Order: sequence, then structure tokens, then C-alpha cells
Amino acid sequence: MAVTTTTATGRIHSWDLSTGVDGPGTRFVLFVSGCPLRCLYCANPDTWHMRDGKGTTVDEVMTEIEKYRGFITAAGGGVTVTGGEPLLQPAFTGEILRRCKEAGLHTALDTSGFLGARATDELLSHTDLVLLDIKSFDIDTYRHLTGGELAPTLNFATRLDRLGVPMWIRYVLVPGWTDAPEPVDGLARFVAGLDSVDRVDVLPFHRLGAAKYEALGVPFPLPDTPSPAPDSVERVRQQFRAHGLRAY
Repeated sequence: MAVTTTTATGRIHSWDLSTGVDGPGTRFVLFVSGCPLRCLYCANPDTWHMRDGKGTTVDEVMTEIEKYRGFITAAGGGVTVTGGEPLLQPAFTGEILRRCKEAGLHTALDTSGFLGARATDELLSHTDLVLLDIKSFDIDTYRHLTGGELAPTLNFATRLDRLGVPMWIRYVLVPGWTDAPEPVDGLARFVAGLDSVDRVDVLPFHRLGAAKYEALGVPFPLPDTPSPAPDSVERVRQQFRAHGLRAY
């Protein structure tokens, strides 16, 4: 099959290679710029604004990806588009996913789902896996934690399930914010009703991005919040497992 070229443009922050955290295998991870949310625990505040990103074309991105094709495919990996929020630039993100699929590469979209309505069915048809970050199942907590609303993410999850798009659910465990048992159990019940969910990743909160806030001259919102205790992380994982889900 001939590979189509395009001059579609977008703005990116950077790219990296990772193993085991951004989808299966070793991944080429593209960080696009811009995000509509302001999560209190965000580790990448340097990706918030599109204006701070580097302008590039899909062709340029694909040229970079091709340099690592042998490495990532040999390790059972592929390409993950993350951010920021990739669906803030849906045409650019969609073209990258399409081109990667044309090239025979496994594709993953890492998103909060807040802008899920911007993902066309065509974009999702080129997406092998969605890493869906559901930040809280409590409406008020979600609003205070992110500055956004929960409903669009849940609607997107339901749509992905209807389309049969595989999902990995991501849940960041933040002491005092997302560790209350009742909302976790509510989320577990909701997720258990989605047939296309393959697994749930419970991710402990950390302060590794604090230095980025300092460099930007922005106060880190959770300076006194500790990482969750191991037994708290395991308790939340067990809550998901109690509903028949694979949780890690």
C-alpha cells in the first residue's frame, strides 16, 4: 500500500521513547502542546499552551518515527500521541494516527477524554488503544481537581466501548483528593460495565514535575501532598479487581 504524505501542521512539545507506561511494548511517545484542563497534579505544565510548542508537520513527525521503527516494533511497541491534550489538535493528531496505521505501527491515544467529542469516528478507526485518564468519579472533586467537567469523559468512554475501541483506564491516586473509597467504587462499577476496557492502571501521585513549575514561575498546587502509601495504592487496585477488572 502506498503511504500518503501530507503537509498538515501542528504544535508539539517533544518526543521520547518509553517502555511499559504509555501502552504495550516500547513506544515512540509524541507530546503535543496545549491542554484545556489545569489538573492540580499535572506533571507537564510546560505543555499547557500551544503557543509554547514547536510548529511541525506530520511528515516531519513521521520521518522521526521511522528512525525508530525497527526498535519499537521489535519490542512489541508502537506510537503513542499524548500531551498536553492531543484532541486539542484533532486534525493533526488524527493524521499522525492514520499515517502510523498505514505504516503498520500500533497506535495509542493518551487523553483525558474531556475533548472526546472532537475525536471523529475516522480518527478512532486509526487508534488501536485509548489510554483514558479518568481523574475522579466525583463531579465536584473532578471540577476542583481539573477545572473541567466529568461528563464529557464518561460520554467518551461509553462511545469508545460502543465502537469497540480497546481502552486502558488510568487513575491517578492523590491523597486527600482521589483516594476516598466510595468514588473509587463508583468508578470501578462504571468501568466494569465497559466491555472494551482491558486494564486499569492506578498511578501514585508524585511531585516529579515540581521543578517545571518553578522554572515557569508558577506555584506548584500540591506542595504538601505526599505520595500515597503502598497499602493505599493496593487497596484501590483491589477495589477495581473486586469488580472483575485487571488492575495494576
